[in-house]
Amino acid sequence: MKKITLLFAALLVSGVMSAQFHIGPQIGYTASNLTLDTDSISSGLKNNFLAGVFVRMGKKIYFQPEVNWLTQGSVFKFPSISGGISPLEQEIKLSTIQIPLNVGWRIIDLKILNIRLFAGVTANFLVNTTINTKSGNPDDYENALIPEDFKNTTWQWDAGVGVDVLMFAIDIKYMGGFTNVLDDFTIGGNTITSKSNLFVVTLGWKVL
Repeated sequence: MKKITLLFAALLVSGVMSAQFHIGPQIGYTASNLTLDTDSISSGLKNNFLAGVFVRMGKKIYFQPEVNWLTQGSVFKFPSISGGISPLEQEIKLSTIQIPLNVGWRIIDLKILNIRLFAGVTANFLVNTTINTKSGNPDDYENALIPEDFKNTTWQWDAGVGVDVLMFAIDIKYMGGFTNVLDDFTIGGNTITSKSNLFVVTLGWKVL
């Protein structure tokens, strides 16, 4: 976290000294899902919102770091257990500070409009985990999820397209998981892999 903060500060200073520099707030919509590599638990999509700030430095080729606050997660459904025990359904909500670091290319650059392609990596720092049991009883399941099962830091890759119109910036991107969200979560002696995938649409306002 400290190294990323220092890198962000250094790039911010260099961007201020460059010929083109923008900074501003942004809001967005996210659709997230925590994928699982097991057939014994299914997962469902969750829709949430995002708020943060972005910095853009450069002309044809640019660098754009961001700091965002968002929630991501999924709905996990465990199968029913023999003996008439109800199936378990847990809604997972991960409150996260997200720091994307993207490099982009303006493929069309006009006075009032430009179109961009970009890609990069994202660091996610978990602030709070909320697990809401929607049906069933977690005590009936040996592998019911608890907040301690989730890692504090995870990494994602992202790629997308952006459009600038006057002082507004619209970015559409997909984010896939590099690292596992769950920390040594096992079922039947097998470690389960779970990665966070997001579809994100943001609207930014270039105040500078």
